[in-house]
Amino acid sequence: MKNSIIHDTAILFLITLISGLALGAVYSVTKEPIARQKVLAENRAYLAVFPEATGFTAMDETIVEAGNEAIAAQGHVPVVEAVSEAVGGSGSLGYVMKVTTPEGYGGDITISLGVRSDGTVTGVEMLTISETAGLGMKAKDGAFNDQYDGKQVEEFQVTKTGEDGDSMIDAISGATITSRAVTGAVNAGLAFYRQMAVQ
Repeated sequence: MKNSIIHDTAILFLITLISGLALGAVYSVTKEPIARQKVLAENRAYLAVFPEATGFTAMDETIVEAGNEAIAAQGHVPVVEAVSEAVGGSGSLGYVMKVTTPEGYGGDITISLGVRSDGTVTGVEMLTISETAGLGMKAKDGAFNDQYDGKQVEEFQVTKTGEDGDSMIDAISGATITSRAVTGAVNAGLAFYRQMAVQ
């Protein structure tokens, strides 16, 4: 009986050891391709919001952390996760940012935001969103996102009445929470941009 338990334990240990080694090998083989695909996906999202850029240079994490502390002190809830300088033939064109807000109806919403050196928004693209189908998911549509493009404002405001003005963003019908969340993320990115501009 005792030998049977020792035998079974040894077999179980060997199976666990071999499985762990195999899993580690698979991880080390797939780690680099996954990281490359992530960078490519981010670059595609950056190009979608800043198409005239020929490249992107990631900013130091300490600058991003300091900027987030500054915008949080101003009352912004969304967090800027990453910032890259958009560069072209004439040098720096502006910035692209990855901004996440926890204020979506269905949870976190992450956007890619492009801002020219003069503060003009070049584009907004959804990276992750899990809002209600047919309502909040319309935030991915150009009809909503294009409202930010080409505008140079201090802060955007969501309207449900169709008010006119560069700073006004028409809410998605039946998805005001989503509209406000995306607009809040854009406003946080603009505040972050202004913070960098004064440094």
